[in-house]
Amino acid sequence: MNVKLGALLKACRQKADISQFEMAANMNRSQSCISKFENDEKVPDAYTLMQWGQLTNCSEVIVAFLYGMDGITIIQQLLPIIGAIAMWTVRLI
Repeated sequence: MNVKLGALLKACRQKADISQFEMAANMNRSQSCISKFENDEKVPDAYTLMQWGQLTNCSEVIVAFLYGMDGITIIQQLLPIIGAIAMWTVRLI
């Protein structure tokens, strides 16, 4: 079973503790648009993916998915590592 892009985007957003409403405001989109991306009803363009990665601190996760890494592997292995690195960086500041 493969995780679709929408599920990965949602996992990144939730990992960053950002609501759909906050994401929409940061991206100058509607909450409905964010929901459609996360439910694979609308396909984000490259700029939107870059913006999503920056806002959620998950650019590496999105790039890994686009290069063909399995979504389940990303969610189980890469996303927790990115979160740990972000927490470690915050503690250093």
